[in-house]
Amino acid sequence: MNLLIDILQSTAFSVITWKEVLMLAVGVLLVYLGIAKKYEPLLLVPIGFGAILSNIPLAELNAEGGLLYYFYFGVDKGIFPPLIFLGVGAMTDFGPLLAKPNTFLLGAAAQFGIFGTLLGAKALGFTFAEAASIAIIGGADGPTAIYLTSQLASHLLGPIAVAAYSYMALVPVIQPPIIRLLTTKKERVVVMSDVKPVSQRVKIIFPIVTTIVIALSVPAATPLVGMLMLGNLFREAGVVERLSKTAQNELINIVTILLGISVGSKMSAAGFLTIDTLLIIGLGLIAFSVGTASGVLLGKLMYLLTGGKINPMIGAAGVSAVPMAARVVQKVGQEENPRNFLLMNAMGPNVAGVIGSAVAAGVLLTLAG
Repeated sequence: MNLLIDILQSTAFSVITWKEVLMLAVGVLLVYLGIAKKYEPLLLVPIGFGAILSNIPLAELNAEGGLLYYFYFGVDKGIFPPLIFLGVGAMTDFGPLLAKPNTFLLGAAAQFGIFGTLLGAKALGFTFAEAASIAIIGGADGPTAIYLTSQLASHLLGPIAVAAYSYMALVPVIQPPIIRLLTTKKERVVVMSDVKPVSQRVKIIFPIVTTIVIALSVPAATPLVGMLMLGNLFREAGVVERLSKTAQNELINIVTILLGISVGSKMSAAGFLTIDTLLIIGLGLIAFSVGTASGVLLGKLMYLLTGGKINPMIGAAGVSAVPMAARVVQKVGQEENPRNFLLMNAMGPNVAGVIGSAVAAGVLLTLAG
């Protein structure tokens, strides 16, 4: 009997708390949403499983020398998010943006949600570093949110990462009502001109010039923007196909696994089950909604200034959820006019949003510095 008692006491069952049980359930829920609902599965599955691992008592995986402790090194030192951007750049075609450069303004407008939420979070008592980390959720860019939070408020990484990827996954649910609320039927049925092809020379020059200009203007944004543009240069150069394919596949897949598990490791019961977590999730929704609305409202202004040549709905794609936000605009557009194909026009502000969120993160890092 004593032996059985000793065995039982040596297991985690003897010391597990209700908070840890609840967080195990949260981890299982994230895995379920990733697999069954296909909500950002490439990240929700490893994040959810990381949350499960981090809430196993006695395993001490987060302690110095533990497995998750070493996994987190790549997040803590700002390595993993830029590598994700390298892969994203290799997969991204900036052609629609270059063909219609005025759509870059829509990507910039969508970042308004970030700076608006920054003020709101600050008013609720968060420090500037914490408020900036919460506000970046509005950019709908998971790697950027993780990068900024790891630099400014790593203790909030768990709830911020979960909120960022949850809202990215819920783009098809959140954006259509906002689009319909802010636009008229007449605006939604506007058919835009086709996106013209852009020469390879222009596509090669773009990442080089963009890196130099942004790096000199906002040095803190260089790690994210630099890797994004290097990946894009691999794609467009035409002479490094092996590097491009590696960045698009093997590299980004490996880093995604490590990044997801590392984020999940910060979802321990002690750090996640707080009032601040609820505030972060609520503020993140506000940031994302305001960002979407800002893009649509600027789209309406451009609609008026161009005499009705721009469909204001493409402004909603200015958030950085590529390509899901552009697909949402396409879907809503076809519901209003089955002959309307807005996807390529929406991709312009969509990829601009990726650049915009990285620049916004650099600005916030500079202000917090």
